[in-house]
Amino acid sequence: MRSREGARRPRPAGRALAALVLCLLASASARAQDKPDALRLYVDGKYEDARRACLSELSATPSNVESYVVLSWSLVALRRYADAENYALKGYAVRRDPRLTETLGETAYFLGRNDAALRNFQDYVAAVSEGGRVGIAYYYIGEIYLRLGRFGHADIAFSTALQYSPGSAKWWTRLGYARERYGDQAHALEAYKKALSIDPRLQDAADGSDRASAKLR
Repeated sequence: MRSREGARRPRPAGRALAALVLCLLASASARAQDKPDALRLYVDGKYEDARRACLSELSATPSNVESYVVLSWSLVALRRYADAENYALKGYAVRRDPRLTETLGETAYFLGRNDAALRNFQDYVAAVSEGGRVGIAYYYIGEIYLRLGRFGHADIAFSTALQYSPGSAKWWTRLGYARERYGDQAHALEAYKKALSIDPRLQDAADGSDRASAKLR
């Protein structure tokens, strides 16, 4: 009769199989660690590397919406707006992700299609009321209204954007410009001064402040 210790001892074939499994697991883990993180690359400003990583992911999993999202963001950052729109539409066909809606707003904006941009941004903020890129969406809505000469609407959009990013000197400057064009010089001056309190070197804000002050005299 075998002892209990002997019964527990694995056979040589069993040990070989266990070693093979461990090697395969270690290899898979190493490959996973070597695989580039597309989102991290994007956040780190490595947009071309993020683009390549996303394309690699999509070649393996064509229905990966996350890859489409980061890919379209990276292409916008690279100023490849038509390509960004193309991939955002492909991802949107897989799933109507609000992040892709926002990207479609940006690409339409940079491609000069104001109506499409405005529609996509409005759809985005209706779907995502807080967080995400809501502030950025309202900023672009303000810029579109400036293009269209609807300065009161631009005032509202920029003011809303600043609720999400009150420390943006650029956005305060654009708010001042919208108010200046609307004829509200006193509040334009307030916005320009706020921009300069954040960034005293911002020339557009300084010039706007001088113009608004001169009109108030």
